[in-house]
Amino acid sequence: MARKIIYTDDAPEPIGPYSQAVYVNGMLFVSGQIPLDPFSGTLVKSGIEDETEQVMQNLKAILEAAEMDFSNVAKTTIFLSDMHDFPKVNEVYGKYFKSNPPARETVEVSVLPKNANVEISCIAIR
Repeated sequence: MARKIIYTDDAPEPIGPYSQAVYVNGMLFVSGQIPLDPFSGTLVKSGIEDETEQVMQNLKAILEAAEMDFSNVAKTTIFLSDMHDFPKVNEVYGKYFKSNPPARETVEVSVLPKNANVEISCIAIR
């Protein structure tokens, strides 16, 4: 089993003992991304739409570092601090999956890292 750590400066530095993503046997496991701006290191807190957009851009950067894109994504998990944000998150998220969207679940949680409002992880397949 060949295992490769994926890293890019275009996504936030991990804030704990984990990798941005791990590629193994044709599958990419991308760690949950919160709306951290990778260049300033600050949390985007200007509304759930902007926060979700930053999360999706972080995921995009990691996918690109693995020479993949959103068409390779087979599964996502969305964590929300408030399920009332679901429609707005869904609207932004849907722009990245115009056809053949991946499998997904969305879960409301009490607290996310850095008190973010949204976190998304994904699994992509080559």
